[in-house]
Amino acid sequence: MSNHTKKIMFCIGTRPEAIKLAPLILASKARNLDVQVVVTGQHHEMLVPFLEFFKIQVTDRLNVMQAHQSLSELTAKVLMQIQPLFTKNKPELLFVQGDTTTALGSALAAFYEKVPVVHVEAGLRTQDRYSPFPEEMNRKLIGGIAEYHFAPTETSAENLRREGITQNVWVTGNTGIDGLRICSEIIKNDNTDHPSATDKNLKTILVTCHRRENHGQPLENICSAFLEIVNHFEDTEIVFPVHLNPKVQTLVQQKLGNHPRIKLLKPLDYPDFVKWMQKSHILLTDSGGIQEEGPYFKKPILVMRESTDRPEGVAAGVAELVGSSREKIVSAVTRALTDEKYYQSFQKSENPYGDGFASEKILKHLGL
Repeated sequence: MSNHTKKIMFCIGTRPEAIKLAPLILASKARNLDVQVVVTGQHHEMLVPFLEFFKIQVTDRLNVMQAHQSLSELTAKVLMQIQPLFTKNKPELLFVQGDTTTALGSALAAFYEKVPVVHVEAGLRTQDRYSPFPEEMNRKLIGGIAEYHFAPTETSAENLRREGITQNVWVTGNTGIDGLRICSEIIKNDNTDHPSATDKNLKTILVTCHRRENHGQPLENICSAFLEIVNHFEDTEIVFPVHLNPKVQTLVQQKLGNHPRIKLLKPLDYPDFVKWMQKSHILLTDSGGIQEEGPYFKKPILVMRESTDRPEGVAAGVAELVGSSREKIVSAVTRALTDEKYYQSFQKSENPYGDGFASEKILKHLGL
């Protein structure tokens, strides 16, 4: 791409998008590009503190969320509300990240306006169109729209090639590791405990659990596993920042709200979450982002999903799939708490998801 492209737009809907696009935004500003940051409001409360932490100015704020709306309504709102911004701001490139409804809707709007789309974190696949839902189909559709594809790993790039996407595909590592590196540098001199610090003698299992496929009975099974673990291991605590989704909140509070060694927190600001990852003994998650970030801290990552779009971590031995079965979760956590050799097997020397400098590579490939 020639150097004349200076006006670029980033569209962000959720906190993971912000975490993974913030390093690119900062790197773009350092190159004196005309950077526009659009926030759709898909995760408003969880998003604003993160952008403030990285001192990122928002150009335009949309308001796409409404209680009890369908995915169709959400997608339509993103499409309708972002379209006028292309006329107003006249970006020459649109950057979208991952597989959210914000990413799909804004990519489609850009296509209609003939604005080239840059897809960050391209090529992730489970090959099951309904898991994760709707993310698996979102990212496949974005792959068909985008002109530039930045895959975090060679596996992701190969997924794109199998779908016939062979032009402008580059492997750069994941920008989420860039964000983690930058955040860790900012907070490394902060010696204060985070507000929710607990007994330093307890081994902390840090939990994130929010995916739609785990709602209902799977989440009940997961909660039962947590109770069994803390009741069996008295030197262990579970720290669980609970997602704002009412389906998750209600069940988790009901099942886990009364145990002294299960700490249910509000969603954490990114720096506090990074501190908890540093402190934790085990990471138990259904989050894609944690599967990528966890290896940075060399902690066991036990993945509460039946399949993963991050198979590289499993292949490299830094993550293990445990699904949503109570028995499997209890078994894997028990092994990580009692088998030192097994625990140390997760402490690989390299993170398969990148070296923390993906943003620089992306901008270099784009000639920016």
